Amino acid sequence: MLNLTKGVLVEATQTTQEVAEQQATTTRKMSEQEYENAMIEAFINKPEKTLWYQLAFSKFNINGIDSMKWVWSWWAFFGTWAFLLYRKQYIPAVVLFFIGLFAGVIPFGGLLVAVLAGGFSTYFIYKGYKHKKAEIEANIDNIDARIETMRQVGGYNQWVIWVYVIFVGLILLYIFTMMLSTMASMNQM
Repeated sequence: MLNLTKGVLVEATQTTQEVAEQQATTTRKMSEQEYENAMIEAFINKPEKTLWYQLAFSKFNINGIDSMKWVWSWWAFFGTWAFLLYRKQYIPAVVLFFIGLFAGVIPFGGLLVAVLAGGFSTYFIYKGYKHKKAEIEANIDNIDARIETMRQVGGYNQWVIWVYVIFVGLILLYIFTMMLSTMASMNQM
């Protein structure tokens, strides 16, 4: 009698485990493209920008091979390092900030950096996406949990907009102050 009960319990436990494993790996059925689009949408976390990023990301990956391509972004052109910081790409943002500082001493160097940032910054967002996606997929089996985790680790930093506005405001204030002091010194001569 004990063996029969034990056998039924083992069989019931195996069935429950099989169901749990099946649910964990495929909570909902979606094609690879639907899954990829859902992950990009979760990473970008701005529905109105999702399609633009999906198209941009598709240019960077050709048959599984990543390559840097030119994808223009006005936000990246005007924001340079702030754009990358906004999109949580911290290391590329810091590197671009220092490149911008050094390029500022070269005539038109700042403009060159802004143009390159406008064309290539989206690629660094793509690389950040691929890195986070690989990390999430290595640790989470459930598709819905992956998408929700991507939404939490991706997205953007809203505070960067305010920091950038203050930064640009301070630069403009400095330029205005320097112009006024130069004009005042010229009037005294």
